[in-house]
Amino acid sequence: MDAIDQKLLSLLRQDARTSVAILARKLGVSRGTVGNRIAKLEDAGTIVGYTVRLRPDAQPQQISAWMSVAVEGNETRAVIGSLLGEPGVAALHDTNGRWDLLAELRATNLSELSRVLERIRLVRGISSTETSIHLETYRVA
Repeated sequence: MDAIDQKLLSLLRQDARTSVAILARKLGVSRGTVGNRIAKLEDAGTIVGYTVRLRPDAQPQQISAWMSVAVEGNETRAVIGSLLGEPGVAALHDTNGRWDLLAELRATNLSELSRVLERIRLVRGISSTETSIHLETYRVA
């Protein structure tokens, strides 16, 4: 991956819907070059998909929470597998420090969030958790 690929990825991270013509102009290359590079990055598995990011207040009925997870011994892979299968887990992050994993949770109401927390706490290999409900976002990148 060269500097043009890096810049292309940076531009796509900012707005994946930017037209090939605009990307080409910003990169100083032809549209064909941009199209070929995007295809190459997709084929190599560097770009694995495109998504829509919503403002946190765009879904006011949805509750978000962050759960810090401590894992017992060498159970990390098993715990990750279990958490990735949990529908209430929107994202899972490996971390360092006091907690081993950070799970982003989503639920439609507090009762559903309670059930998600209950299921996660029953996962074998989890020694402790701490959950904080997401109240407000002040900056969206």
